Amino acid sequence: MDENMTNNNLMATPKHVDIAVTGRCNLNCAYCFYADEMTSRSDLTTDQWLKFFHALGEAKVMTVCLTGGEAFTRPDFFELVDGVIANHMRYEILSNGTLINEKTLEKFQVGKRRQRLNSIQISIDGSSEKIHDHSRPNSFSRAIRGLKLLQEAGFPMTVRVTINRFNYNDIENTARLMFEEVGLSSFSTNEAYPCGATNRFEDGIILSVTQRREVMNTLTRLNEKYHDRISATAGPLALAIQECAYQEAKSKGIKQLPGRGYLTACGGVFSKIAVLHDGTIVPCHIISDLHLGNILKDDFIEVWQSHPLMKALRERRGISLDTIEPCKDCDYKGYCTGGCPGGALFLNGDFNTRNPMDCYRILIGEEPFALNQERQSS
Repeated sequence: MDENMTNNNLMATPKHVDIAVTGRCNLNCAYCFYADEMTSRSDLTTDQWLKFFHALGEAKVMTVCLTGGEAFTRPDFFELVDGVIANHMRYEILSNGTLINEKTLEKFQVGKRRQRLNSIQISIDGSSEKIHDHSRPNSFSRAIRGLKLLQEAGFPMTVRVTINRFNYNDIENTARLMFEEVGLSSFSTNEAYPCGATNRFEDGIILSVTQRREVMNTLTRLNEKYHDRISATAGPLALAIQECAYQEAKSKGIKQLPGRGYLTACGGVFSKIAVLHDGTIVPCHIISDLHLGNILKDDFIEVWQSHPLMKALRERRGISLDTIEPCKDCDYKGYCTGGCPGGALFLNGDFNTRNPMDCYRILIGEEPFALNQERQSS
């Protein structure tokens, strides 16, 4: 047996770890999925994080993603970066971009900080101050400045646009800003999700079904214009790509696609895991209320390999949609993966159910859906 694999063919250690190094943030974004965790927990100290990074290095973890909160609010942030590098790992950063300035870029030139950096992801949620700041208050000009500094200095970077009711009709202008003014080669999209600080109701920040369909059409058209330079692993663009696959399969008389018809949407639990800013271990930051232990007192690798919740999340892919209400009678189940378990957990109280936000039958209007009704009916 490969020494890097367990008896059940699982990687013996995670390949990647998402780490919220702080719960502090200089913004108060309307859809933050981590906001509920920030106020009640304290950040680990510098030494505690460095000790953990050493353990990850010993476990041959390849990459970590440093996030928050806002990672750059930590005065010791670059000391933490050096700790990652000293333990032979590469790293990524998720940031709102507002604290990135010329001095920040100078600090990246020290040692191997620049060489070991995979990417910095900046969040931009509109083409103007009015639209962006509706989601991410008082931050547009600073975020764009930080973004342009990184771009001009040739840093490896990405932009994520989180689509919501404040910016869904500004996507074309945002694409023009990213590609034609800032000069990015690509950017990615997702959508505001019903968890954390996000307003869960239809009159809040979450897209309606009609708005999601409009965004799907817009992003498909923009990808034709910009030669597939917009990407997504979730949200409207991912749904649009999936819909094309559904329609093509149906036109050819194919009733089931490979890997479909089961709860196979989430592959993350097979290669990565996450840690909150107080050391709490969770499957991922979106599912931050499923606590698996704490790095200060629990064996991190044992949690990865053997925790019952991690096992249950991995075993989802063996659950047929034939056994799930209302999926078992759906004409599209052979094309479906059930959607993100985080959304299923939040909306239904059970991750072994469908995520209605990813439901094709709802998307095309064959079944009604209101966020404030889904959990009550499950």
